[in-house]
Amino acid sequence: MEIAIDQISKIQILNQFWLALFLVIPMVVIARTVVAGTRYSPILIIVIFGLSMGYILVASGIAKPGLQEFPLIDLISKTTIIALSVSFFVGGQELRKIFGGKQLEPDKMLVPSDEETILGTNRTQLVFVIRSFFLLLGIEGLSRLLVGSESILSQYYLLIAYIGIVGAVILIDYKAKISNKHQYIRKGIVEILAILIVLYLSYNIAQIIYEIIALPQIFFAMLLSAGLGGFLYKWSFGPTIRALLFAGIPIVLAGNFMIGGSRIGEAFTISGMNSVLAYGFFGQLVWMFLGISLLMYFAKTTNVRNLAPGMAGALSHSGLTGACTAGDFGKIAANRAPIMINIPFFAHVFVFSILAVSAESGNLILAPSLLIVAAGLILTVFALKNLRYSNEENSIEVKALMQFSMGWQLLVIFGGLLLLSFTTMPMNYAVMAQTSAISHFGLFAAIQGGMFGAEAAGLIPFIFAMPFLVHPLVFFMFGKAMEKDGNMPTLPVYIITFIGIAGIIFSLIAF
Repeated sequence: MEIAIDQISKIQILNQFWLALFLVIPMVVIARTVVAGTRYSPILIIVIFGLSMGYILVASGIAKPGLQEFPLIDLISKTTIIALSVSFFVGGQELRKIFGGKQLEPDKMLVPSDEETILGTNRTQLVFVIRSFFLLLGIEGLSRLLVGSESILSQYYLLIAYIGIVGAVILIDYKAKISNKHQYIRKGIVEILAILIVLYLSYNIAQIIYEIIALPQIFFAMLLSAGLGGFLYKWSFGPTIRALLFAGIPIVLAGNFMIGGSRIGEAFTISGMNSVLAYGFFGQLVWMFLGISLLMYFAKTTNVRNLAPGMAGALSHSGLTGACTAGDFGKIAANRAPIMINIPFFAHVFVFSILAVSAESGNLILAPSLLIVAAGLILTVFALKNLRYSNEENSIEVKALMQFSMGWQLLVIFGGLLLLSFTTMPMNYAVMAQTSAISHFGLFAAIQGGMFGAEAAGLIPFIFAMPFLVHPLVFFMFGKAMEKDGNMPTLPVYIITFIGIAGIIFSLIAF
């Protein structure tokens, strides 16, 4: 009898796999259906569905906060580095092409099927979504097995890796036109191996230098991925990179929003949490729309080809990055976004160094923070000037947006933390508040990895998710811009900015 019960409990991992598949994939596909025929991004629907699903699972008694009963959902939510590594690789390629003056022929290896399988999603896109799910699980399972990570899933990592990678390899849309099918499949396998190598090396480098400085794994993953992209700038994408670029971030966000939604009930009972959430909510308005206002007023640009990738990079904004790379804001924004999210990460050696020391001391280190704010301000001013006189030349616009991405991010991260340092908010709460206020994927991954303690690692999915309720407004504004040939209306942006500033002041005073 005991043997039978033990066997049944082990088979449950297969049930967990199917549950995760049927909870996450429909969420992403339905989100695309809801926005079909519009110029809006499905990310804003994933926010609402993810939070609602997490809350309903707990409210109905099926799960507890954190969704420990659904370990594969938790595993999916922690694959942020995999999705970002692909974007960093593409960004490295684009940077090499820009600075090296490289002109390549358009990639014609894959011509997607235009047969609409589900409203808003064609066959090839549906395959990309499902394939991304298998890829994220398979690569994460094998990566954890290689580095010896311990969790309740430890004994199943090999099985998860096998199912994920085998499922990903065979999931190719047979109705898509592929010029060389064997080469296309081989490229996909090589890309999986490359991601695994990046994850393994970045993890071990982070562990080796941990005693010197506690830099998170994502920092080294960024360096390795971007460097590899710069070296292999001629690499045409196989099915792995194509799938993860299209659906990797939406699937990671769906998992995180479900985890976050499950903590809605308990989070509001924690002392000081309301102020953290209020700052995150209004911070979304301030840092996003203040940046757009500056680009509009001083740089004299209202087009999403500049606004979308510029703000995606300047805030390392998860939702906007996912929308850009999925092509929701046009081809130019999709090409520029990987470049812009790469650039600020080169300054993260200073960002994470200061935050690591601050985490140990329990307070923000003021002197270097002020220096970084000053550097960010100077870079932002230069960027706005250069963009204003770019005359819509692609290379000049891209270089100006790179400067803006770097400058505004430095200014926002440490400017926000300096504001919060004048309150009595603990350091770990302050970093969570600022991370959620700008939807910063890098800081999110660092906190989720334990950089600011176990409490912050457990709370960050919820705190990170809640300000996403502002995203319908963000994506509404970008959607309106797409309806007007890519030009965003200025007056509503200025009004939203002032509302955000008032809200920030109120939340700081309240704390």
